[in-house]
Amino acid sequence: MRNFIYIILLGLFVYSCGSTRDRNLGDSQFNEDTVRIANDSLEYEIIIIEPGFNLFINSIARPEGYYSQQYLENKNRFLVSEFNQRVSQPQNYNPDLYLQEINYNPSIDYGYEVNYLLYNYFVFFSRHYNQKFSVPTRI
Repeated sequence: MRNFIYIILLGLFVYSCGSTRDRNLGDSQFNEDTVRIANDSLEYEIIIIEPGFNLFINSIARPEGYYSQQYLENKNRFLVSEFNQRVSQPQNYNPDLYLQEINYNPSIDYGYEVNYLLYNYFVFFSRHYNQKFSVPTRI
């Protein structure tokens, strides 16, 4: 009787570990790791396509409201400037990481959400790719 219980428990364990659905991660993974922010009145759009960024925002990053908008704007001003310098120097920095310049004008009020996501993208980028910026990116 004891062996019968062990066999049933082992069978339930193996059954619970099995996959119940066929997963197609092609497009769904792309959509889950894409963050898009747009405002037609200011004519700006931010699209972040980075595997793991949504997980970072939802689990590791400080929540919205933690930083002030002025703090985020100041950080972003310096980080965008340094990032864009690295884009223009592919002989010194990995061109696979620094693909394209970020068009960020500090005199435009992009709002809290854009500055929050942009700053957290730099935090994610520096942690994920082990890149150091002159302005510290901390959580």
